[in-house]
Amino acid sequence: MRNRPLRARRLRLSGRLSRTLSAFRPERAVLALGAEFYDPVAPADFPATILRFRNDRAAAQIGLDSLSDADWVRHFGRFQPLPGSLETPLALRYHGHQFRNYNPDLGDGRGFLFAQCRENPGHDQPGRLMDLGTKGSGTTPWSRAGDGRLTLKGAVREILATEMLEALGLHTSRTLSVIETGEALQRGDEPSPTRSAVLVRLNHSHVRYGSFQRLAYHQNAEAMQQLVDYCHANLLSAGTGNSPGDAVALLDHAVTTAARLAAQFMAAGFVHGVLNTDNINITGECFDYGPWRFTPAWSPDFTAAYFDHQGLYSFGRQAEALQWNVFQLGGALRLITPIDAIKPPLIAFADRYQAALATALFARLGVTPRGDAADTALVKAIEAALVTTQINPDRFWFDWRGGARRAASPADALYDGPDFAAFRAAVAPYAGALPTHPYWADAAPCTMLIDEVEALWAPIAERDDWAPLHAKIAAIRRMGEAMAF
Repeated sequence: MRNRPLRARRLRLSGRLSRTLSAFRPERAVLALGAEFYDPVAPADFPATILRFRNDRAAAQIGLDSLSDADWVRHFGRFQPLPGSLETPLALRYHGHQFRNYNPDLGDGRGFLFAQCRENPGHDQPGRLMDLGTKGSGTTPWSRAGDGRLTLKGAVREILATEMLEALGLHTSRTLSVIETGEALQRGDEPSPTRSAVLVRLNHSHVRYGSFQRLAYHQNAEAMQQLVDYCHANLLSAGTGNSPGDAVALLDHAVTTAARLAAQFMAAGFVHGVLNTDNINITGECFDYGPWRFTPAWSPDFTAAYFDHQGLYSFGRQAEALQWNVFQLGGALRLITPIDAIKPPLIAFADRYQAALATALFARLGVTPRGDAADTALVKAIEAALVTTQINPDRFWFDWRGGARRAASPADALYDGPDFAAFRAAVAPYAGALPTHPYWADAAPCTMLIDEVEALWAPIAERDDWAPLHAKIAAIRRMGEAMAF
C-alpha cells in the first residue's frame, strides 16, 4: 500500500515524458552484444545536481531539446532511464595500449553507456545510431581504485574542446550536459579540493579499438565476429557495398577515418594529448578530452600532456600515432581474418592521410583542391611558411580565407616577406569564395589557447561567474557559422 503513491507518480512522470519526448527515437542495439561486452552498473548518488550546461543544439539532433531543466537533471544528473532506451547503465569492457604499453585492466572506470537513440530527420545523417555516454558518473568494476569522478574544471575544458572542434569541422563527440555534483575532489593536477561534475557526451559510437583488442587478448573469435557484425549493422555508412561480417571492410573504414582525423587535427592546430587505442573509436570520432591543447604555432614538437615526456603524441606525430593504432586494430582482427587480407588497408594509411590533409588544410584556407601536383606544392608551402615564421595558425587561416590575403592584417609585413614567397606563388592559382559572414571583419580570429581556457575558468572558480564561458561558446558557434563546414 505504501508504494502505490510512488508508483502512481512514476507512471505519471513516464506518461508526461513520453509526450514531451515525442521526437526521441530510443534504441537498445548494444544489448544484442550480450554480457561479454559490458557490466550493468549503478550511477553515483550525488549530494547535489546543479545544471551548468545543456547543449540544446545537440539535443535537438536526437529529440531531447524539449526536456524541462528539471527533467534534464533527472536524466543526466540522477540518470533516470530515458523511455524506451537502456534500463540500466552499462560499463563497457575494453583493453588498450596506453603510450604503447598494453593494459588489460581497462574498461569504463568513471563512465558508462547511459542510452542509445537514432538521429532525427533534418540532421547531418538521419537514422544514425547515437550513444549517450558519461564521464564522472561513479565507480564501476573497472575503476581501478579511482573515485569515478570528474572535476568541474575538466568538464568545462571538455565543453570548450568539443565546441571548438565542432566549429572547425572535426568529427567529434559533443558535450551534451554538464551538471555540478556537490563533491570536493582531491587531484594532483588541480588546486584541491576542487569541485565535481558529471558530463554526458553524444557520440556516434563508444566502440573503441581497445574493444577489439580485448577480444583478441582473450582469443574470443566468436565475440570478435559478433562485434564486427554489430559495427556493420549500426555504425558503418549505408551503401558502402561491404557485406556484414567483413572484418577487412571494417578495418578499411577505420583506416580512412583515422587518416581523416589526423589530418583534421593538423588543420585545427589541435593536440589531443592521449591518443591511446582505448581513446579512438571505430567511427573515427575524436572524444574523451583530457590534457588537450591548441598549438600557438606550427611546432611539430608541441605536446599537450605534461606526462608525455617523449613527445609520443606531440602535434607533429599524431598521424604516426593514429597509423600505429590502426595497425593494432588490424593485429586484433587477425583473430578472424588472414593477415594477407589485412595488409592492403593498413598500407593505404599514408596515402589517405596525405589526401585528407590537403582536403582539411584547403577547407581552412577556403579554396577548392585541384587534384593535381599543385595541391601537394601548396600543402608543402603552407607547412614550410608556418614552421619557419611560427605565426599563430588561426591568424594565418583567418587572414588568407578564400585564398586572398585579408586587408590590413597585423601580419602584412610578414606575409610580404621572403618566408611566404613560396606560399604566395603556390596559392595564386586557387580561387575561393570571398567570405561574407561578419566574423571575417573581426580584428582577430576566435582562438582557444591555454591562457584563454584558464581565463574562462578563473571567474567560475573565484565567484561562480559563468557569463564569460557562455559568451565564449557563443563566439565559437558564430565562428562555426562563418566557417560553414
